[in-house]
Amino acid sequence: MGRQELVQQVEQGFQELLQAVEGLSDEAATRVWYGTWSVRDIMAHIAGWHREMASALQRVARGERPTPEGVDYSDADAWNARFAQAHADTPWPQMLQELRASKDALLAAARQVPEDRFEEGRVAYRILHNAAIDHYREHIPAILEWRRREGL
Repeated sequence: MGRQELVQQVEQGFQELLQAVEGLSDEAATRVWYGTWSVRDIMAHIAGWHREMASALQRVARGERPTPEGVDYSDADAWNARFAQAHADTPWPQMLQELRASKDALLAAARQVPEDRFEEGRVAYRILHNAAIDHYREHIPAILEWRRREGL
């Protein structure tokens, strides 16, 4: 599997994510139901990881390590909270615009990375799975179940 196949998987998964939240009102999208989060918070943290990992891919493309000196991604909960908090006041339509823009930035960065880094288990492969492909799969079922439960 190479870059193109992974990019296609990101695009397909992203469309499924958008379909999962399609038609939600601002009120519904900001209603807390996922622990302390709303759908907007979930989208904000996905967008945050898109942006953060776009920077990581840009570093890889320059021949650097993906993680900058002194940065630790192991405390995902703290990063997630930071990303959600950054959009705590963002209206739902703007949050969707940022989500799309962040995905585009992630894929633009991926296109700059050497093809061999997309082999299974290598850095760009792992980044696209963790920040996008697997991340969408993690959240879509819960969102769809919530919408069914709430009649949304």
